[in-house]
Amino acid sequence: MRRIVFVVMSTITAVVLLFSYRTSTNSALVAGSPVVQLTGSPGAASPPRSSNKSGPATSKSNKPAPATYTGDSADTRWGPVQVQITVQGGNITGSQAVQYPQNNGRDAEINGFALPVLNQEVVQQQSASIDTVSGATVTSDGYLQSLQSAIDKAHL
Repeated sequence: MRRIVFVVMSTITAVVLLFSYRTSTNSALVAGSPVVQLTGSPGAASPPRSSNKSGPATSKSNKPAPATYTGDSADTRWGPVQVQITVQGGNITGSQAVQYPQNNGRDAEINGFALPVLNQEVVQQQSASIDTVSGATVTSDGYLQSLQSAIDKAHL
């Protein structure tokens, strides 16, 4: 009889612990939680740099100087995601997430492998028509939303 009571109580305890386990936190709900901002002000697009005041911006190879465009911040359930692209000569030459969730070790782990893949795919595809990263669907969706905003600002 004691064994049965012990097994039932252990099972109930295990089920309660499993249901109360939280895998991540939502920074929008936790007051004072940090949001990582790596560069300049959010949403501000940098104007093209010009080395020649009387003509269009050009580099030594007669290509326009690179310009950066920052997409609108996309709110996800784990926190905001914001993407900045670099455009030169009508092509996307770089893409990076400047704001993304890093509230705990799991967020850092997921974004550590997902963001470099997404950044590389943008440059290869030259558009927001890229695949999401398995295991990082929420971050990928926010990335794509902010990326499209940056592409729209760049008029690509």
